[in-house]
Amino acid sequence: MTESTITSKGQTTVPADIRQAIGGGPGTRLVWHMLSDGRLFVRVKNKSVLDLAGLLTPLKVKHLSLEELKP
Repeated sequence: MTESTITSKGQTTVPADIRQAIGGGPGTRLVWHMLSDGRLFVRVKNKSVLDLAGLLTPLKVKHLSLEELKP
C-alpha cells in the first residue's frame, strides 16, 4: 500500500509508483469523487474531447436527388 501526506496548503504528492502506473507527469489532471460510503475515488483525466477527433468514420451513403425520391 502506498501513502502520501496532505500538507498545510492542502497539497499532496502522488507517489512515484502510482504516477508511473497512470503515466502521470506534470499537468496530469486528476478527478476526485467522494462516494456515498465515504470511500474516495480518483480518476485520471487524460482524454479531452479533442482527442476524439477522427475516431469515428462517416458512413458511406448514397445521396439521392429529389427525382429519385419521388415514387
